Amino acid sequence: MDLIKQPWPWYVAGPLIGLVVPVLLIIGNRTFGVSSSLRHICAACLPAGIPFFKYDWKKESWNLLFVAGIVVGGFIAVYFLDGNHAVNINPHTHNLLQQQGIKSFAGLLPADIFSFKQLLTLRGFVFVVIGGFMVGFGTRYAGGCTSGHAIMGISNLQWPSLIATCCFMAGGFIMTWFILPYLLQL
Repeated sequence: MDLIKQPWPWYVAGPLIGLVVPVLLIIGNRTFGVSSSLRHICAACLPAGIPFFKYDWKKESWNLLFVAGIVVGGFIAVYFLDGNHAVNINPHTHNLLQQQGIKSFAGLLPADIFSFKQLLTLRGFVFVVIGGFMVGFGTRYAGGCTSGHAIMGISNLQWPSLIATCCFMAGGFIMTWFILPYLLQL
């Protein structure tokens, strides 16, 4: 049981994630990605006659089970497999965050930003609501999420997925080094 409670190194977890691609292709010609699940849920729950949601979503119901497994797995990991160890954050990163006013962490997330108490502040609203909208819009605009493009698309040698992944990375660097310091001052 201790094996599951410890963080796994990248050289074990990475290849395991990478093996998802050929397994999905071999067992049913399926593609890996999570962002399309929201469309499937909307098509199943909101039959309002919107053309974007008029398709046979039942053929993609396996994807909904996959996402449900992610949610259940996350619940199990948090409530039953918690190793009670501090998250290793690079000391340099920790110091930079403290200089920006981020002092307390709750697991992987800084509690100074991501908590129900902070949601009612301008900073919390910007990070959670506006940030969530921008992630959703970007996913739709890019035609998929980071997992779909970076894991599935690049492994299938799709040129648009390589471009999208490079843009995701560039956007992350720009956000981290140029925009985030200003947002943390809110």
